[in-house]
Amino acid sequence: MGKRHEQAPADPAQLVADYKTVLQRVLDRRPSGTRQRIASTLGKNRSFVTQICNPGYPTPIPAAHLEQIMEICHFSAVERQQFLTAYDAAHPGRLPLHEKKTRLRVHTVYLPDLGDEAKNRKLDALVGDFLQRLGDILDDEAGQD
Repeated sequence: MGKRHEQAPADPAQLVADYKTVLQRVLDRRPSGTRQRIASTLGKNRSFVTQICNPGYPTPIPAAHLEQIMEICHFSAVERQQFLTAYDAAHPGRLPLHEKKTRLRVHTVYLPDLGDEAKNRKLDALVGDFLQRLGDILDDEAGQD
């Protein structure tokens, strides 16, 4: 009888690095301010974006941020499929059951400088969270029509 070749379990860190490599290739072709746009849109700081975009860091990308990141980075259909396939391999069952078809658009909001970096970050996060929740509500209502 022939030997059965059992496939070794995939390295979780490598699976995360695989989808981050796709993201990094896309980011390398985008303007230099793209990472800052991601940070601002997500209400996060640049170091968080560095960690979720760099294949060298094991920090996974939260599933809730995928659509926004792909929209900001202008993924092609092929890049999107490669990225989502690799993401699903790394995090089975975490992808939304249906993909949102709603496209995002940029709207700049000018906020007051509160004179304290920590307070400014909290305000940025609060506004980002509010806008994300508002978008979710509008998507839910549009789906009920």
